[in-house]
Amino acid sequence: MTQRKRALITGITGQDGSLLAEFLLEKSYEVHGLVRWDSVDTTQRIKKRSGSYQNLYLHFADMNDAQTITRLIKETRPDEIYNLAALTHVQVSFETPAAALETNALGTQYVLEAVRLLDMENDVRIYQASSSEMFGSIPAPQNEASPFAPCSPYAIAKLTAYWMARMYRDAYGLHVSNGILFNHESPVRGEDFVTRKITKAVAAIEAGQQDVLALGNLESVRDWGHARDYIEGIWLMLQQDAPDDYVLATGKAHSVREFTERAFAHIGVKLVWEGEGINEIGKDAKTGKVLVKVDPALFRPKDVNYLLGDAAKAQEKLGWSPRISFDDLVSEMVNADREALRSGEEPWQMAG
Repeated sequence: MTQRKRALITGITGQDGSLLAEFLLEKSYEVHGLVRWDSVDTTQRIKKRSGSYQNLYLHFADMNDAQTITRLIKETRPDEIYNLAALTHVQVSFETPAAALETNALGTQYVLEAVRLLDMENDVRIYQASSSEMFGSIPAPQNEASPFAPCSPYAIAKLTAYWMARMYRDAYGLHVSNGILFNHESPVRGEDFVTRKITKAVAAIEAGQQDVLALGNLESVRDWGHARDYIEGIWLMLQQDAPDDYVLATGKAHSVREFTERAFAHIGVKLVWEGEGINEIGKDAKTGKVLVKVDPALFRPKDVNYLLGDAAKAQEKLGWSPRISFDDLVSEMVNADREALRSGEEPWQMAG
């Protein structure tokens, strides 16, 4: 009988972690997840979504505690480590830059060093979650050969972790791959991300429970894909004989304005825009009611205006390509938030 593979996922309670856990459990992995001590409530996300599966184990640990990370890796002896834990909110990283560096950069170093000290270089493959935010102000499209110009503490911390992973790969022979993922969303995305903020507000406005959606930079452009597609790409990276770095992206870019228009269109509302800058508003074309306004408080101190990925390398070497369209992504997220209002449950509670 083939031995069951064992995976360790840091950040298992987040969008990517919970979806990856499902994906691996369906492939008959034994899955171990790292959970922060203050994430007791959010463990319900992974327990609910994966409650019907055997072989799922959660462990309390903190990415800033090197000894605990080392002990956990020693005890679980994983075949694959997916390092997804991070302070992921870009705006919050401006408010807590030290925390972003400690969790995103030092936390990664603790994982890599633990594998080295435990002499597990030949036994474990590591995925490091990098980010398209590392490209910052570099002209689009961006790929693995593009330079980096990070514009936030989050991106700087992620870039530090990226180079740390490459150093451990080159110096110590670790099988570690950086996944440079462009924006990827789903109904279980956290409400503090702009996409989920939009779809939840659209559902609430339709239900008469909210009047106006407040947004920051409407012109910010991102390459948005579906998280489920990207989870498969993450897994494929660790199935390769040699480690490498890969961009995952759809190759299609959309603005926050366009995402908002598509979300409202899904409930039958056409937006028309009036004004400029912080005075711009979005109205219902039929009724003239103001549905969207710009809030200056939601602008970042320094923003990345245009991210568009080129995933040709992943398509060629991994055989990976996104399957779910932008329109289907927006529709799925809006529908999930509409159903959440009707049922009183969050999308992650309703998902299988």
